[in-house]
Amino acid sequence: MQRVLLTGAAGSIGTFLRRELAGVYPELILADVQPITDLGPGETFLPLDITDGDAFTRACAGVDGILHFAGQAGENTWEDIRAKNIDGVYNLFEAARIQGVKRVCFATSNHAVGYYRRGARINTEMKVLPDSRYGVSKAFGEAIGAMYAMKHGVGVFMMRIGNVSETPVDRRRLSIWISPRDMAQLCRIGLEHPEIKYEIVFGVSDNDRTFYDNSNAYRLGYKPQDCSEDYAADVLAADPLRNPDDPAEIFQGGAFITAR
Repeated sequence: MQRVLLTGAAGSIGTFLRRELAGVYPELILADVQPITDLGPGETFLPLDITDGDAFTRACAGVDGILHFAGQAGENTWEDIRAKNIDGVYNLFEAARIQGVKRVCFATSNHAVGYYRRGARINTEMKVLPDSRYGVSKAFGEAIGAMYAMKHGVGVFMMRIGNVSETPVDRRRLSIWISPRDMAQLCRIGLEHPEIKYEIVFGVSDNDRTFYDNSNAYRLGYKPQDCSEDYAADVLAADPLRNPDDPAEIFQGGAFITAR
């Protein structure tokens, strides 16, 4: 990989990835609607609104791989989710097809499967059970990515991300947390693994309390360096048990279950 396009580069995950991927690729193109001025070696900034299909296609010219982290990053009105996470995702894959991009790494979400109970251990072969309009949009991303992989030969790597942060901050995130360096490792597997056609993995660290069977990621070489259990004592002390009859406590999606 010589030229990698990172969409949503000004966001929280994009900012983590800039730090973790510094110097890894000869050119990292930072795309966002928000300007980025603190450019490091090998970084260039490209203003990009992903709802503009022509602009997205131009942005992908000469690009080898895409890390797609742009979009609506949580529950919102259907109009906003449709514009960014439906139309914008169609623009992503169509631009990749037109420009011959070799690999697309897509930030899907745990919320595509948020209606599984917390006692379940789920894998990537199980059906999607979205917990919200946002979760539905991520399930759409997984589906259209599969079509572009099979029909057009784009290598597609789907990462069902839990929560990316320096440390987990509550009980639920002890199950779904991923550290920035583990997130970057997954991205590198998605961009660089030679045999990816269409794969789904969970974007989580090596968490003792995980909801997920992440054997597909391990099969592809993922070796997470971090574990949420290292922070569990402090998290549990600061986050008391809530009402066990609350649907947000019963299902994996948490507060997205009860969001309206």
